[in-house]
Amino acid sequence: MPLPDPSVQTVQIQSTETPQQPRIPRALLLPYLFYKWVIIIPTLLISTILIGSLIIVLCFLGLANFSSRVLARAWARLNAFVTLMEVKVYGREHLEDGRPYVLVANHLSLADIYVLYGFTGLNLRWVMKKELRRVPVLGLACQLMGHIYVDRSSTEKALASITAAKERIQGDMCVVFFPEGTRSRTSELRPFKKGAFRMAQDLGIPVLPVSISNTNRIVPSDTLDWRPGAVSLTFHQPITIDNNTDIDQLAIDTRTIINDALNNPVAA
Repeated sequence: MPLPDPSVQTVQIQSTETPQQPRIPRALLLPYLFYKWVIIIPTLLISTILIGSLIIVLCFLGLANFSSRVLARAWARLNAFVTLMEVKVYGREHLEDGRPYVLVANHLSLADIYVLYGFTGLNLRWVMKKELRRVPVLGLACQLMGHIYVDRSSTEKALASITAAKERIQGDMCVVFFPEGTRSRTSELRPFKKGAFRMAQDLGIPVLPVSISNTNRIVPSDTLDWRPGAVSLTFHQPITIDNNTDIDQLAIDTRTIINDALNNPVAA
């Protein structure tokens, strides 16, 4: 998860209302509940344990990059398929093959993980809160694959975590940040923290704004109430930066790009 940073600026937001999920017809309610508790939830748990355990073994054998590119991506796509989630991807023409980016995405739902890991086609390393390290199997698998755990208890500790992680970013690795710092419980785009933009400047790689739509209608935050439906993943024009780039303005500009795309999905 992104760095704590109280110095944030906001721009116009979309809505403070929690989006409505697709309604399940009464005739299909019982089959839906059966499918959710007998197929969706067990698949998530079992696939995480089995694929996560295999990833741990392969990482110890020196195959961390393969595990992240292939197995973790397969895990995400499997669960997206089982949850009947249709992912539409736009803007792939903005990506340059083999180039690293700092991905900056809005965060609505657990389903965002499936969308980004399963459908970007990029070699991803996530920035995540250190508390996830304690999750059985998943925590160790993520650590061994090279994902970045951040101590968000203070800005100093978070910066130290990010600084230490920079040395592990190489080749075509792309670092994923949710700069809002947590999932939005409404359709509102929260203020952006600046850790992602500082890392991009330090590493000398472009910021890639990414907008994700409708995942909070698939599964709202703090629930396991999965619903079928379509979501969109949009890559926007990468932003090239240098040592003279104003980080505060970069955070505002990136947030504006994502906010505009979320407010105007047809134009995204």
